[in-house]
Amino acid sequence: MRAVHVPEHGGPEVLRIVDLPDPTPAPGEVVVRMTAASLNHLDLWVRRGMPGMPIPLPIIPGCDGTGVIAALGEGVCDLAVGDRVVVLPGHSSGESAHDRAGNDHLSDDYGIRGEHSDGLDRELVALERRYVMLLPDGVDPVEAAAVPLVFLTAWGMLVERAQVAEGETVLVLAGTSGVGSAAIQIAADRGARVITTAGSDAKRALCAQLGAHEVLDHHDPDWPKAVKRLTDGKGCDVVVEHVGPATWMGSMRSLARNGRLVTCGGTTGPKVEVLLPHLFMKNLSVLGSTMGPSRAMPDIFAAVARGAYRPVIDRVLPFDEVVEAHRVLEAGEALGKVVLKIGD
Repeated sequence: MRAVHVPEHGGPEVLRIVDLPDPTPAPGEVVVRMTAASLNHLDLWVRRGMPGMPIPLPIIPGCDGTGVIAALGEGVCDLAVGDRVVVLPGHSSGESAHDRAGNDHLSDDYGIRGEHSDGLDRELVALERRYVMLLPDGVDPVEAAAVPLVFLTAWGMLVERAQVAEGETVLVLAGTSGVGSAAIQIAADRGARVITTAGSDAKRALCAQLGAHEVLDHHDPDWPKAVKRLTDGKGCDVVVEHVGPATWMGSMRSLARNGRLVTCGGTTGPKVEVLLPHLFMKNLSVLGSTMGPSRAMPDIFAAVARGAYRPVIDRVLPFDEVVEAHRVLEAGEALGKVVLKIGD
């Protein structure tokens, strides 16, 4: 089989397509012939290298993908060769208290494919049966490859941590990012009013198409004041924050009393300031969130199947063009996900 390798850290040019032995399934495993794999910014960070986080090299990148069952290991009786499946982006031992409680993403040994272990940018992969899920009828496998990571992350933020409720107002920062576009759809589907920000006319139009009720200019320094105007001075019940220092103070100012800010990262830096009087006088909550539980995947793909959620895809490129795929994503040329088409 062929697979993408990151043999050393650097630009897109370091990527290689290499030949590796075809995998065979151990007992309790399946072999998936990959149909498609989508890129995430995580793939760029893995390729470039992350200070303080050693990556085992060489590594096969890619945590999002779909495929077809090619072989069954001993003991796997509930799938058949030819079944279309989606691969879960994370993995854990399954033995921790968090695993048993249905929160595998909180386990100490939880890892992401393509970062903590070899990923899915390859033609064949052997996996434990529990890491694949049947793709619902009518869901395109190429589009589905762009769903798992961003929708699981946004689900973890809004449903698990912020517990957004019908009738609440949700502010989503950077609405055309992967997490942002998923968060808009999840919040709107749960009956929330969604306000979001975006940096261009095309991006603002896309946010509206995804279900945002109001879309603000991300580059306008007065966007927090606009949020207050749109909410009659009250502010938002929930803020989905993943930008970091560049937007943090505005996000905090946009919260209503009893508001919850939930964050899954900081693309503009790791440190922010919190004004304690503002925090306790308004009874605010600041919530951290990482990924989401695998038990959410059936609900997420049921929403995809009924048309409530859709991944935003900019382009689909052949597997051989993985270098170009990384370049496009890294250069900011993609309005949505870039997907690699690997097989049929």
